[in-house]
Amino acid sequence: MRDYVALSGKGMMMGAADVVPGVSGGTIAFMTGIYEELIYSLKQCGPAALVKLFKEGPAAFWAHVNGTFLLTLIAGIFFSLLTISRVVLYWLTEYPELLWSFFFGLIFASVWSVCRHIEHWDRNTYTSFMVGTIAAYLVTSLGPTSLEPTPLFIFLSGMVAICAMILPGISGSFILLLLGMYAPVLMAIKNLEFFTLGLFAAGCIIGLLSFSHVLSWMFSSFKTVTLSLLGGFMLGSLNKVWPWKYTTAYTINRHGEEVPLVQENISPLSFESLTGQPSFLLYAIGFMLLGAAMVFFIEKIGRRSEV
Repeated sequence: MRDYVALSGKGMMMGAADVVPGVSGGTIAFMTGIYEELIYSLKQCGPAALVKLFKEGPAAFWAHVNGTFLLTLIAGIFFSLLTISRVVLYWLTEYPELLWSFFFGLIFASVWSVCRHIEHWDRNTYTSFMVGTIAAYLVTSLGPTSLEPTPLFIFLSGMVAICAMILPGISGSFILLLLGMYAPVLMAIKNLEFFTLGLFAAGCIIGLLSFSHVLSWMFSSFKTVTLSLLGGFMLGSLNKVWPWKYTTAYTINRHGEEVPLVQENISPLSFESLTGQPSFLLYAIGFMLLGAAMVFFIEKIGRRSEV
């Protein structure tokens, strides 16, 4: 029971991370030592699982897909999306510099968390690390679009975003932001719009079952190169979570409110002079250190679960 409570807690942390554009739930899964089991379990949810269900019964099917693990983790994620996400969104609105500082420290330390699993660095690992860094930097430098949230586009957005959500360093919520679907999906969660959520969830399921096979194959065939690629993704994604930003373009959401559309990273001193707001530099440094400390704490929990 204690293990299941801990697993549910990891799911809650993944859900809270996935709410923020720039932070990946896959990062939390990797740090807590459940990433490979998660990818393997998702890969098992295919045609072979249905064969098990009809030929050998529900018990064989449940064991085949590692059902208890998935159910416990998913329950934690959904609980977090419906509860903790409200706290995260409050901080994102009222104290964005401090929230981004926390996640900056968390992700920066997570680069070490991933790279420590690489026993030997060679040309291939260095190359994949650089490719991952550059790719994540370019993706997080893109400007968001504004498209009509049609049923088909909601479904396709779910397919694309879920693939990013299970990749450490690539944020699924940021992909939604780029597609112009972040606000509609978040409002659907908040207002319990079941039709929209059902379409999005269907896209997530299709994308998740497909992409998990690719990731599982990469881990089984090229584990070291894959780890270095994921570490690069995390390092490059720091571009998105830099705490001090200057908004150069705004857009109007469906409620008539003005929200940032395009932002540039600036120094804390420039932030104060350009915006006229305090940078909270000392507090931000403290939150960065808190985020880094959280990584070491989560790493410790992950190591215990692996023993």
